[in-house]
Amino acid sequence: MEDINTIFDLYKIATDFQKMKSVVTWPEFDRALVKKEIHEKRQWKIVIDNQIACVWATAESDPQIWQERNEDPAIYIHRIATNPDFKGRGLVNEIVTWSRSFAKEKNKKYVRMDTVGENIGLINYYKKCGFDFLGLSELKHTTGLPAHYHNATVSLFQLSV
Repeated sequence: MEDINTIFDLYKIATDFQKMKSVVTWPEFDRALVKKEIHEKRQWKIVIDNQIACVWATAESDPQIWQERNEDPAIYIHRIATNPDFKGRGLVNEIVTWSRSFAKEKNKKYVRMDTVGENIGLINYYKKCGFDFLGLSELKHTTGLPAHYHNATVSLFQLSV
């Protein structure tokens, strides 16, 4: 819980970067959501030299985004945010390695992620990290999801465990 301000600082940095790139930007996330993830042990971090280098969250279900595919046994990764002092260190590849092991421990077949819109640069980056790009999906039921998902199309990514 002591990291929550740093988590939100990293979200702000990520959002500012998204604005520079003219892509769909993250909204301001609800602190209650992040607190809940922390209490449920679903908020993760990479620490390098006593600094938080990267954060992300996980879920074991994501029906509003993955719709009928949510029935598949999968771990879902959300909101990867990297401290700019640690960019270029392959931290997403570290998350991929970790998530495969984590998913195996939980008897899951897939690691999945999504990103709002058709961000070609991000699609290519996640493919280089080992994810299969499954295409675009139009969201149908977004009540309760963060604002950037409302009336959105998402890019879906999957990694076999």
